[in-house]
Amino acid sequence: MSKPRNFTALITVFSIILIGVIAALFFMPKYEGTVSFDVTVLPLLNAIFNCFTFAFLLFSLYFVKKKNISAHRNFVLLAFVTTALFLVSYVIYHFLTEPTKFGGSLWLKYVYLFVLITHVLLAIVNVPMALITVTRGFNMKIESHRKIARWTMPIWLYVSSTGVLVYLLISPYY
Repeated sequence: MSKPRNFTALITVFSIILIGVIAALFFMPKYEGTVSFDVTVLPLLNAIFNCFTFAFLLFSLYFVKKKNISAHRNFVLLAFVTTALFLVSYVIYHFLTEPTKFGGSLWLKYVYLFVLITHVLLAIVNVPMALITVTRGFNMKIESHRKIARWTMPIWLYVSSTGVLVYLLISPYY
């Protein structure tokens, strides 16, 4: 049996860099060149990736409840793939465009801001939590995996579902 690996330092560095890059996107000057495709398709693509992530997480949850660990692992990995694709698309979009302003009514703007702020804050928390959870699972640290997964799964489900909701609320203003 191989010795479990400790990925804590790598997860910490990756999480800090990822969050730093995303935060920097909002302060750096926007790309001034031309792009050969319509970048407004990227937010829709992001919502689709979030839908797939949400579905894969639900399937993962279903299969772990049925004690089908192989299927559980595969659906978690699929959720990671769609989340990674989301992140790439998200970074590209926000590098190439100005932020979109919400144009709806005041009460809907407050709903939008609440959903957006909770989505962003929990997404920041979710990055290291999801990575820690999956590495504990792969290292067969089942009890510690279960302890953190009880928090990671609902947060990740919330983040992926509110990602779609954010898109639906802001999409008329792209």
